[in-house]
Amino acid sequence: MLSINLDDVANVINSIKSYLIAIGVIVAVAIVLMIAVLKVNKPLKKLIRGTALVAMLTGIVICVNMICTGPMSTMLDLVSGSGTISKETSDATTVLAQDIAREGIVLLENDANTLPIASGSKLNVFGWASTNPILGGAGSGALNDAYDTIDLLQSLADAGIETNADLTKFYTDYKADRPTVGMWNQDWTLPEPNVSLYTDELISGAKSFSDTAMIVISRSGGEGADLPTDMPSVVDGSFQDGTTYTAGTYDDSLNEGNDWDAGDHYLQLTNREEEMIDLVCANFDNVILVYNGANAFELGFVKDHPQIKSVLWAAGMGHVGMEALGEIVTGEVNPSGKTIDTYVYDLQATPWWNNFGDFNYTNMDEFAYTSTGFTGIESTANVSFVNYVEGIYVGYKFYETAALEGLINYDDVVQYPFGYGLSYTTFEQTMGDITEADGNITFDVTVTNTGSVAGKDVVEVYYNPPYENGGIEKASANLIQFEKTSLLEPGASETITISFAVEDMASYDYQNAKGYVLEAGDYEISINKDSHTAIDTKTYSVASTVAYTGSNARTSDKITATNTFDYAEGDIEYLSRADGFANYNAATKAPSNYEMSAEAKSSFYNISNYLTEEATAADEDPNAEAVTTGASTSLQLADLRGLSKDDPKWDELLDSMSLDDMNALISLGGYQTNSVESIGKVRTNDCDGPASINNNFTGVGSLGFPVGVTIAATFNKDLAHSFGDYIGKMANEMDVSGWYAPAMNIHRTAFAGRNFEYYSEDSVLSGYIALNAAQGSWENGVYAYIKHFAMNDQEGNRCDMLCTWSNEQAIREIYLKPFEMCVKNVEHTAVMSSFNYIGNRWAGGSSSLLKTVLRDEWGFEGFVLTDYFGVYGYMSSDQAIRNGTDCMLVNYPTATNNVQFRDTNGAQQAMRDAAKNILYTVVNSRAYAPENLSMGMASWKKLMIVLDVIFGILMVGLMCLFIKKFKNNKEQAKVVTEE
Repeated sequence: MLSINLDDVANVINSIKSYLIAIGVIVAVAIVLMIAVLKVNKPLKKLIRGTALVAMLTGIVICVNMICTGPMSTMLDLVSGSGTISKETSDATTVLAQDIAREGIVLLENDANTLPIASGSKLNVFGWASTNPILGGAGSGALNDAYDTIDLLQSLADAGIETNADLTKFYTDYKADRPTVGMWNQDWTLPEPNVSLYTDELISGAKSFSDTAMIVISRSGGEGADLPTDMPSVVDGSFQDGTTYTAGTYDDSLNEGNDWDAGDHYLQLTNREEEMIDLVCANFDNVILVYNGANAFELGFVKDHPQIKSVLWAAGMGHVGMEALGEIVTGEVNPSGKTIDTYVYDLQATPWWNNFGDFNYTNMDEFAYTSTGFTGIESTANVSFVNYVEGIYVGYKFYETAALEGLINYDDVVQYPFGYGLSYTTFEQTMGDITEADGNITFDVTVTNTGSVAGKDVVEVYYNPPYENGGIEKASANLIQFEKTSLLEPGASETITISFAVEDMASYDYQNAKGYVLEAGDYEISINKDSHTAIDTKTYSVASTVAYTGSNARTSDKITATNTFDYAEGDIEYLSRADGFANYNAATKAPSNYEMSAEAKSSFYNISNYLTEEATAADEDPNAEAVTTGASTSLQLADLRGLSKDDPKWDELLDSMSLDDMNALISLGGYQTNSVESIGKVRTNDCDGPASINNNFTGVGSLGFPVGVTIAATFNKDLAHSFGDYIGKMANEMDVSGWYAPAMNIHRTAFAGRNFEYYSEDSVLSGYIALNAAQGSWENGVYAYIKHFAMNDQEGNRCDMLCTWSNEQAIREIYLKPFEMCVKNVEHTAVMSSFNYIGNRWAGGSSSLLKTVLRDEWGFEGFVLTDYFGVYGYMSSDQAIRNGTDCMLVNYPTATNNVQFRDTNGAQQAMRDAAKNILYTVVNSRAYAPENLSMGMASWKKLMIVLDVIFGILMVGLMCLFIKKFKNNKEQAKVVTEE
């Protein structure tokens, strides 16, 4: 949800400063005039003062009108919006949300078939989190307060399980509400009672109540901050932009001792949780663990407690999804979810551990920016950096390859592989022969339910490419396709056809070929239970190397992909598979150089050095032709609906626009696209919500679906499509045309704050879930802003000019891949760029990213919006439009959202291109469907006119009254004089 940023407030006030000054002058003049007539005769004095009062009020109202129709116009448009969600749609959404949850909860352990337990059973539920489970995330992914929620205990009760009320009361008496982990402040405290508070009577009663216990462990996360990697240091600290965060013991008087030991992080057990688990396992032989959190947790303690027979992963379930947990516990629903990340025993031993967090340059002080921020505390943003030293070896791609190369003993390192999940039944998968036609590989997989209960299974397809020591970096396991079965009854079978393009197995060679290369050799194509466990493997042989370079572009590319991000590589040693990852220690060590190179620094820009004619001109096309503006035409935007982007009518329409018209579209795109009266461009609404659709201005919002990781864990493309479809249906009812989602950044680390709304550590899984969601929303005419483009994979320093360094292979194969899949497979989307820099260039000002790759290579035709156009010291519309961004996510005038340098042909062409991209997307959306198009005046403007008329009548009446009284007083004075 939106919060008040004091710098935003200051900017808003600054945008209306001249009007406020005018009001002050008007009031001052009126007061002076009223004082100046003290010695004038009484009737005339009253008339003059009355006239001054009317003039003052009229002047104030005129200024207020000018503020409302000027700087505040877009905000008033947003606040006065309309639209509600019908009960029918909301009810259908509830069913879908619970269906997603049913397939998105993952069964990780089930020794001795402890689960399911029969409905009607009794269950002791331990863990304070059982009374306050995590249902969503913070920031733009927060749940709307308008809907009731189903919590964990209610879900068990609804499934017919009676839980121990004494235990529940024990936890709620200890602390009724959860410490807030929000967007602008985080309290990471985990209020788990000390074991000394569990009385003998309470434990004895629990053992009498049931011989089975459930333990619930939860972890929060959200926009604005990453999860702490060093808990003992997180006490009364401060975060970027003055954000505060705290953690430690909830109540010293009750919870004696430290919650955390030296070196502990947030994704492992606290001391209190360890003691509680020991207590439970000492008293119960049948224990079920529920991990309620979006970020991969260290679950190694399960192996140390044989009493823990079953483990369930249930991330944020949204408003109503938790209902599925009880259904799975009782067996009404058979779990079919799969892990979307790799669960390792020791997160500190991961290849990214030393290169995630807070790193600031020591030689960039001249670019520092001071702001007030959302908390009212002044803070300085220094240029920061993060090194993606692991290259392509992210998540399971590292662990599978490292095990094959002998760097690690897999079973000692990985607890639950990517794509792993158990069922209450068993399945057999049979892989058919591979065929190739028209550049596509196809084969059938027959899935048979060999167990005793109905269930669903996932077909996971991986490839292992040929690798030459020291050659192009390649992981030994790469998810390339997946499908999910329908519900199979015992003994039933289903045959699924798998298909993917041969060129999708090509690797990007950024060092030599500088393009995609499909090397000669044998490609092992397998169907797997998970990333580590193959069921069957076939071999596809490539006789000779195919280089997709020069004129030989991949069939899915508009132009041949070649190196465009050399500037982002930096002076970094990247992890290499060569000689069995011989450089592992050298590559993955913590950074030692905190100075940006002189070469990179020379082309580093923020608003301190970009807003000059020289800098802006350098980003323009020097051969740009003059732009026609203000030409006469009878065309209106609605006339262009359905026309191709190269139709001549677009030039005619754009020729009629003024530069101010174009700037109106470019500069004010916060939660809307702006109106342009001259071409009949209506204002449209855009809304937040990766797992919902929420209008932060009108307060109307939808029921929250389970969070992104839960949707991804279903491995069900149809459910992802239905999710997007219902987002689109609800958006349509809310009069919303753009959806700020889906978010598909990569789980590079387990500690990223927004992992709950991002889908996975894997780019292909992320891409398929995102493209189906985006396609579903577009089928309702609602364009998805696929985000955050690109490499916004941590929250720490995200607005502090975070320079993200990576090599081109990793950028393309890992971080851009989900976006590529969306752009190439969804008819219309928009794009939201990211806060961070790629290398030394702001993502929103990177022509390599937004022009060369997005438009030239992938063929993107929509428009690019910045992430929130805040007061961070580096965003400017001048840099943005010259490098591929089209619209600024802000709804009031700021110092840099208006295009300032407009005089050159290049600048005007950039403005024209940006305007066209916005108009093309909007005119083809639901906003311009005949049944939705409304060209009428905004409701607040109608109200303002009515109030102005009433005010005018009152002022005329008041003035007449003053004049009448003056005349009467004058007549009375004349009579008295005559007498």
